[in-house]
Amino acid sequence: MPVEIANESDVPVDEAGLARLCRFVLADLGVNPLAELSVLVVDTEYMASLNQRWMGEGGPTDVLAFPMDELDTARRPDDPEPGPSLLGDVVLCPAVAVRQAAAAGHSFEDELHLLTAHGILHLLGYDHGDAEEEREMFGVQGRVLRSWQDSRVNDR
Repeated sequence: MPVEIANESDVPVDEAGLARLCRFVLADLGVNPLAELSVLVVDTEYMASLNQRWMGEGGPTDVLAFPMDELDTARRPDDPEPGPSLLGDVVLCPAVAVRQAAAAGHSFEDELHLLTAHGILHLLGYDHGDAEEEREMFGVQGRVLRSWQDSRVNDR
């Protein structure tokens, strides 16, 4: 599963680890292995401009997701016809993630992983606009992140 990570911020991130997480999440959710994902890591100024332009909100946010194709990319690998190859872009702002991690009492890496999984779920059509959608999305997000953590413990 091709995953491209581009860090354009001044905050160092484990790009290889982030790519492994992305591949894990996509595989766990049954996304066609031909799907491609792009993750862009940006500074607060750029994220604020994206947030204003696309969401109408002032200031930087933690994660934005920009789907590129229809959701049939999420078809099972054994389907006779592969879906579109480009899933979309997840944009992360590590400077915001650093603050959120401190407030939540967990590591920067854990926060970045949570945000990455959250962005991928948005690309796959999950949302949290109402209580039912939020329960579903956050339930899937929690399950996938627990599976990711378990796989990392078993790899050691």
